[in-house]
Amino acid sequence: MKSSRQTELFCDWLENFLDYEKIRKKNSFSLDAMQFLVTRFKHPESAFRSIHVAGSKGKGSVSTMMAALVEQAGYPAGLYTSPHLVDFSERITRSGIPFQDEIYGKAADILVPLVDSIIPGSIPGNADPSWFELVTLFAFTVFKEAGLPWAILETGLGGRLDATNVIHSDASIITPVELEHTEYLGNTISSIAGEKAGIIKEGRPVFVARQKADAMAVIETKAESLGSPLFSVGQLMKITKAEPGIHGLDLEFTFDKHPGGPSFSRPIHTLLKMPTVIQAENAALASYAAKTLFPALTEDAIEEALSKVWLPGRFETIARDPAVILDGAHTPMSLSYTIETFKTLYPGEACLVFACAADKDVETMSRICAQDFSSITVTVPGNKKPGDFLRAVKAFNATFGEKPGTHLQFEEDYKIALLNAAEEAAHKQLPLLVTGSFYLVAEAKRILANPNQDRENLSR
Repeated sequence: MKSSRQTELFCDWLENFLDYEKIRKKNSFSLDAMQFLVTRFKHPESAFRSIHVAGSKGKGSVSTMMAALVEQAGYPAGLYTSPHLVDFSERITRSGIPFQDEIYGKAADILVPLVDSIIPGSIPGNADPSWFELVTLFAFTVFKEAGLPWAILETGLGGRLDATNVIHSDASIITPVELEHTEYLGNTISSIAGEKAGIIKEGRPVFVARQKADAMAVIETKAESLGSPLFSVGQLMKITKAEPGIHGLDLEFTFDKHPGGPSFSRPIHTLLKMPTVIQAENAALASYAAKTLFPALTEDAIEEALSKVWLPGRFETIARDPAVILDGAHTPMSLSYTIETFKTLYPGEACLVFACAADKDVETMSRICAQDFSSITVTVPGNKKPGDFLRAVKAFNATFGEKPGTHLQFEEDYKIALLNAAEEAAHKQLPLLVTGSFYLVAEAKRILANPNQDRENLSR
């Protein structure tokens, strides 16, 4: 998808504001500024019913699946996710499909003058709104102007103090919690789970994926304190079939019965376009939540909705013969599933390009990468997300010093790293996996789509 001229102008205007996706300051997160903004805009977030999704991994997939299921239930559904890979409009869509240019343009025409006319110093904390706060406000405004009855919103960072958490959602979904963004969310599973559980609303149901015991205890305590019905879907689901193939994941699942939960008359059996095995649990989680909120959804309707879902950068094939696969796996568990699926589909030798953000557990992730790769190139995730290149070099050297036979390469220039790895894979006719960060995947989509042009630009 390609942005309209109006959206491009809006993005240019956004660049005047601090982007917390690029530069974050510890203890700088608060909902005060966002509450000020939605009040100034007469609460666009109240114009639609909503489902809020938080977690460390899978939240983008679950959000997209939920939007498809809500649409299948007969309700147009807005979808707000992040980050975008190629185009800004990927963040704010109707169930993955961009709105007409006039909707984006109308929302921008409402937002820009009202923000520009804010009296300096009047925002709580005496600070300008952040880039992400304004994009979130823009999403609310787009959904309101489009007249959508429902929207599914993915948190950006954490949950409790995330800009999206000004909504009064009808339901919350929490995907698996792992150690991430420890500088901002805490350095234990319990503290991070507490931030994610901050999206739970009083008396509204919360649907929870399979969790570590520490995370589940925190979520359960939070839900109980708010009188919110909790459905531990991770415990209730039974994945009876999850077979990855070139064309997707052949999937079947069912659920144990639970008081207050939905009633399924038969197992759900569908073909997901995304073959990574972790998508089985994402699909089951979304299906259970959707069936609870929309009891009229039939098994046939759920299967049809799931079969249509596709997300860029989730085990995305951008070339064949040899295959080039892009997957934004950015936690140890998601990386494990990605490499497991990749090696199932492409056994034998292969090439890997890896990069992760500075706040990720690169030591654990380096050990997960110790598979049958003939070459591994370690780089940085791009210029929009800081990486810790020296730490990554140390981690991979420590892992592969004990595992001879892999050609380990380090290249801090991500453009050169991607181009060289693609050339090597093509020359040797080996499949190539690019993973570890959505930001690296975004750069790979752009660079590998036209490698000759990027190689020429580097040589100038």
